Amino acid sequence: MDMMYENALWAQGVTRIAGVDEVGRGPLAGPVVAAAVVLNRDSIPEGLNDSKKLSIKRREFLAPLLWQSAEVAIGVASVEEIDEINILQASLLAMRRAVEGLGLPPEHVLVDGNRIPAQLPCKATAVVGGDGKSPSIAAASIVAKIWRDNVMKEAATQWPGYGWETNAGYPTKCHKSALRNLGVTPLHRRSFKPVRDIL
Repeated sequence: MDMMYENALWAQGVTRIAGVDEVGRGPLAGPVVAAAVVLNRDSIPEGLNDSKKLSIKRREFLAPLLWQSAEVAIGVASVEEIDEINILQASLLAMRRAVEGLGLPPEHVLVDGNRIPAQLPCKATAVVGGDGKSPSIAAASIVAKIWRDNVMKEAATQWPGYGWETNAGYPTKCHKSALRNLGVTPLHRRSFKPVRDIL
């Protein structure tokens, strides 16, 4: 993966570039989680890529390296917020919260996708497929994915039977049949059709 987007900004004298990505738009349960990552130019972990293209083992190896070498912040939008404002708006809200969570505001934000969250503290560029094009965004996708997976593993101990420790709340066969047999938990998104149908 080249650093075309980062290099162009660095060439303009922009030093604090935050990559931002979210995970968890598709699941029937759990929050949507975003990460903002400002990479350290002198210490970028090798092998950054879209988290979906990396093995679990690789993600679990890279995430701690990023927490050590880069500036990282997490932003979350709750199940209640998802149901209230819809998943797209909740995703944008989580991204904005991640950016706001950085110690110092970035000078420029690279956002995965085609929409930029409102009220960011600086200029931003939307990059479609950014988690496969920009190491900063890829880093954010890895950190957010590991963070959310851990949230769902923890939730699985409280509400066993839905398979969240492996499906992270996505609508797998196992999850859908558990939904029918065990019912809806407080962590389920009531605005999502499979959940709404059961209610």
